[in-house]
Amino acid sequence: MKTALSTTTNTFSLKAIFTDFKEITKAGLAISVLFSSIAGYLLGFDNEFPFQWSVLLMLCIGGYCMVGASNAFNQVIEKDIDILMDRTKNRPVPSGRMSSNVALLVASLLTLVGLTLLYMINPKTAMFGAISIFLYTSVYTPLKTLTSLSVFVGAFPGAIPFMLGWVAATGNFGIEAGTLFLIQFFWQFPHFWAIGWFLYEDYEKAGIFMLPTGKKDKGTALQVILYTVWLIIASLLPSIGYTGKLFISPVAAGIVFLLGLWMLYYAVQLYKIRTAKAARTLMLVSVSYISLLQLVYIIDKFLR
Repeated sequence: MKTALSTTTNTFSLKAIFTDFKEITKAGLAISVLFSSIAGYLLGFDNEFPFQWSVLLMLCIGGYCMVGASNAFNQVIEKDIDILMDRTKNRPVPSGRMSSNVALLVASLLTLVGLTLLYMINPKTAMFGAISIFLYTSVYTPLKTLTSLSVFVGAFPGAIPFMLGWVAATGNFGIEAGTLFLIQFFWQFPHFWAIGWFLYEDYEKAGIFMLPTGKKDKGTALQVILYTVWLIIASLLPSIGYTGKLFISPVAAGIVFLLGLWMLYYAVQLYKIRTAKAARTLMLVSVSYISLLQLVYIIDKFLR
């Protein structure tokens, strides 16, 4: 008797259920988001707020639940849109492998578990987690088919994870957490505009226009450059001594600046040649940039 999940049978397998769970929660994206939260936590703890494995574990599980819930709600809301795009039509809900009711149940349970765990860390962490899921599902998602300003709105929940780790470590939201938020906020724009560029035709099928001018033109590419410059400036703020307990050494600042120039180079390349390949390259570089920046911040803290 076969146990593999099939669209033509009612038999299930644990492997198929696990695969659909990974897809409905976008496991790859969720793990990358968790990396930002962990980085924020490692930057936030000190003698006043000592490191606690239990808090880090609750942050990881609770954070994954919140990101997973946002993605699950999103896939229910956008099921009719997802089926129109090549990159999303095989997701569990639009493909019919998972019903909308089951997906809603999964999303609701993840929200409940996630908020509970984050509240056990401290109320502020749970509050920011709740704000993130609300903005992503109730504001950003509906706006995607209405205006390219959805990227601006989506940048708010997208920027929360980095600073969420700091809030989890300290229980405070101040200049330090605000700076971490600002860095990841500006990072969202070149990253998602690059995605919107090389997937333009796929998004167009669903009536989604992520690019600021609505087109793959010099205007959009110029804004990518400008927001990359703002990202570099924000990333260097901890080196000037006005961001409280969050600061980096001159050596770390130099490395961060070089990383910024690396990303800026590919933003300029997009402006020059305006191809899908250039946009995809910029997207990959942007992912490397934010991860490497966080590593530099962490290593610098422990080496000082």
